[in-house]
This record gives sequence, C-alpha cells and structure tokens, in this order.
Amino acid sequence: MPTSLIPAFLLYCAVSAITPGPANLCSFASAMKYGRRQALRQWWGIFAGFAVVAIVISLVVWFLGSAMSRFVRVLTWIGAAYILWFAWHILRSEGGEEAEAGAHCSFFTGLMVQLTNPKIMVFCMTALTTYALPYAQRYWDVCKIALLLPFTGPMANLIWLFAGAALQRFFRAYQKPVNILMALSLVYCAVRILIP
Repeated sequence: MPTSLIPAFLLYCAVSAITPGPANLCSFASAMKYGRRQALRQWWGIFAGFAVVAIVISLVVWFLGSAMSRFVRVLTWIGAAYILWFAWHILRSEGGEEAEAGAHCSFFTGLMVQLTNPKIMVFCMTALTTYALPYAQRYWDVCKIALLLPFTGPMANLIWLFAGAALQRFFRAYQKPVNILMALSLVYCAVRILIP
C-alpha cells in the first residue's frame, strides 16, 4: 500500500470499527448484564474470531478473486440470520441469572459472534481489496494488512464494552426497555447487512 493511502485506510478502519455492529452491541450488552470481567473473557473470543476472519478473507481475496462475491453473499445471509437469532435471545432475556454468565458471556460466544459477523467480513474484504490487493506482489503483502485488521475492530469494541460496564446499574434498573432497544439495534444491523 502506498504511504499516501495510509491516512484513508486508518480513517476507514476507525469509522468502520466504532460504528454499531453485532460484536460491538454484543460486548455492550454483555458488559451491562454481566460486568466488565465476564465481558472481557468474551472479548478475547471476539478478538480471536476477528483474526481468523481476517486471515480467511485474505486467502479468499488473494486466491479466489472474482469468485468470492458469491461466497460473501451466502455468508452475509448466514450472518444476518445469526444476528436475528441473537436479537431474539436478548429480547427474551429475563436477567438476574448470574449463573448464566458462563454460558452467554464466554470466549466461545465471542468467537461465534465474529465468525458469523458479516460486518467484519465485508470490512476485511473492503480493506484488503481496496488498500492491499491492488498494490500486492505476493500473498504476504495482503496478509500483513490482514494481520493488522484485528487490532482495529476489537480495539474499538473495548470502548463499547467499557461503556456497557459503566451503564450496568442503569441496565439493571431498566432491563426490559434496554433489551428491546438492543434487540431492535441488532435487527437494524441485520436489515442493513441484507439491504445496504
């Protein structure tokens, strides 16, 4: 990537990372419900899932080229379905069951959120095809950018997580309206993914 593109690349990463999406909303809701410590355990799964997706997308971009558009569309539908399921789960959540924290706020749930998150798939695909692939001579050139991407989204995700932890008391006082708002936000994410 030419150095003249670095500011545009970083701005794209910052804006894409901080906007609401499934992982950001998941961290926000988990921190509000279970607290910062439990949500951080889930965040490590989000980070690992982002890294896996970034590497897989870099391979897809490098080796499949134009055939990748059909692959992304299928994953988009799968991801949107998962987001809707997650919204339904939040909407039906009763709260107060701290024992559930291990099941709903774990490394594995963070990993699954990212592995089915079409927002980061599109983010990685856009970043790599726009800022890396046109200037790459070897796969390693694309892979270097892919290895940088997990330090963008998940870092912004921490902002959402700490905001959720700070609002934990508010969540407990207004749990049902907050759950409805979070579920509607996830539905909006799913709709925007399917209908840009």
